[in-house]
Amino acid sequence: MSAPTMSEVSLPSASTPPAGVRVAIIGSGFAGLAMAVRLKQSGEHDFVVLERAADLGGTWRDNSYPGCACDVPSNLYSFSFALNPYWSRAFSPQAEIHAYLRRTAQEFGLLPHIVFSAEVTQAHWVEADQEWQVQTPRGTVRARVLVSAAGPLSDPAYPSIPGIETFEGTTFHSATWDHDHDLTGDRVAVVGTGASAVQFVPHVQRAAAQVHLFQRTPPWILPRPDRRIPAAQQRLYAAVPALQKAVRAGVYWRQEAMLPGLVHKPELMKGVEKLARAHLRWTVKDPVLRAKLTPDYKLGCKRILIANGFYPAVSQPNVEVVTDRITAITPKGVTTADGRQREVDTIIFGTGFHVTDIAIADRVRGRHGETLAERWKGSPQAYLGTSVAGFPNLFLLVGPNTGPGHTSVIFFVESQVAYVLDALRAMDERGVISLDVRQDAQDAFNDEVQERMEGTVWTSGGCGSWYLDENGRNTTLWPGFSFELRWRTRRIDLSRYEARTAPVPVAA
Repeated sequence: MSAPTMSEVSLPSASTPPAGVRVAIIGSGFAGLAMAVRLKQSGEHDFVVLERAADLGGTWRDNSYPGCACDVPSNLYSFSFALNPYWSRAFSPQAEIHAYLRRTAQEFGLLPHIVFSAEVTQAHWVEADQEWQVQTPRGTVRARVLVSAAGPLSDPAYPSIPGIETFEGTTFHSATWDHDHDLTGDRVAVVGTGASAVQFVPHVQRAAAQVHLFQRTPPWILPRPDRRIPAAQQRLYAAVPALQKAVRAGVYWRQEAMLPGLVHKPELMKGVEKLARAHLRWTVKDPVLRAKLTPDYKLGCKRILIANGFYPAVSQPNVEVVTDRITAITPKGVTTADGRQREVDTIIFGTGFHVTDIAIADRVRGRHGETLAERWKGSPQAYLGTSVAGFPNLFLLVGPNTGPGHTSVIFFVESQVAYVLDALRAMDERGVISLDVRQDAQDAFNDEVQERMEGTVWTSGGCGSWYLDENGRNTTLWPGFSFELRWRTRRIDLSRYEARTAPVPVAA
């Protein structure tokens, strides 16, 4: 893959969606592009990608806050079919990832298939025609197969705080960063200390006059082993792709080695926990502040973060770490449970995303007339994280329980894409027009997943996290090695599905 700048990649696309296609894909992030590339490579060109924004890239388009970068090594956080030898750092920054996605779409000829500003507002299964009818502001699309690549990190979540709408200053979420707003000299409230906040807080601290960092639960933070990749090494990767593949394989197996400590033997993580404690002790000298930043739950229960700049930033005189609960937001500032009000000019929410209550679930309606959200009742479930009973020919990418707790989500995405391709192949070979996973197959799979989830650090580590849905179930992560899910999704088992080979009469 060549290394043009992002500005060299133009974005011509279809201006309106076709009236009918075999496959409609929702979203043009990593998952949507992976699906589109593999469709083209398999000889399937009758598809459309429906993108709600005016540009592709998903979460790597939207999250452009200062310091935004990946926390998975660059060599693993990329498509296996489009290795990029030109990453500038061991952990790639947001702008490079976004440019990589744009370049991938161009080089694989995907742009004519993408319709921008085409947010899916409704999609419902038409039983009589055995197809999906997908509504967008650009027009309605009929599709035999619907693939949702909307992603769990696509819709920002705001906290429910009384008075939040009354604040007279500037507010924004880290995923919708206001780059036109100058923080220089501002009094800034930052709400949240998750993966985004540990990256942008150092930048805010350097600009603002005062930062009040409101922390509910301190995260476990490890040192970030980042480094610049020399140009000579980049040229070597470009000249010898096998070398980069070997490095990628090494990184993959290193990440897999973390899994036993998270799932089977938590004592294996004690060495990592000691490193995190040492990192905190080395960088935060104030014992009172250090106590505030020390987690009281097992490492891995919440997402493990890697950052070098966060602890030094919050140790600066212009930063206050506040652990008292926020009770209200007033026109002038933030009030906490101790009755104190801190007057601020700007509030930045680093409060994550709607992960287990994704917006698309309210918009996709199956054969029985209910939406995904109504079917799930707060606990998303799918067979192999991909198929949902009562929703024929719908395939979810990064669906329930296919999130990685230890490695690259792209490995999981490519596994599910292979499953969808095999489903299309089986439909072609057997003359099947619709596949609906059997409820008993879905239930058996999810019972297995939840049984395996018991005793993992994610459910017994003593914390509350965004991994858990509103019913307290971990419906986000896969409780095993990533290669196991890849093996289980390599072929579709049609015996687990109700397959139809002819249209159903309207009277039925």
